[in-house]
Amino acid sequence: MKKSKLLFIGSLLILVAASFLLITGSSLLVKSISEDPYIPMGTIITWLGMISLPLSIYFGVGKLRNPSHLKDKITASVLKVLIVLATLWGPICYLLAGNFSFSFTEKAAFQGGQTAMKLFWYFNYAVVVMPIALLILYGIFSLFRNKEQSQ
Repeated sequence: MKKSKLLFIGSLLILVAASFLLITGSSLLVKSISEDPYIPMGTIITWLGMISLPLSIYFGVGKLRNPSHLKDKITASVLKVLIVLATLWGPICYLLAGNFSFSFTEKAAFQGGQTAMKLFWYFNYAVVVMPIALLILYGIFSLFRNKEQSQ
């Protein structure tokens, strides 16, 4: 089996497992990996899921690994940026919350406060929605390209 296919299957399995655990609210999410600093397993599971989403798209669409058309090159470049953003999800969220459980309070300071919480949620939504939106747009543009080539 090709390396890219194994990487696709692996990243897809991680994505499905992380999604399942997060959607069902598994008790595994609150188990501690470390007490000082407190790091819940949910943080690591979510982080792996965030990284596996754009990776599964990248390894699942062969034209993005060896782009020949401008559309493929642009999509691959944007997807690589999204992979980097997903990889940086943990440190960025830690900087916003000030802790690895990503809990926020009503305090006036930025880190761990309400403004940081809003940025935290916007960043989370972006890391999830942007790869999905990119995949949908790529699929739509591919349909038009295939339609033009068949005429």
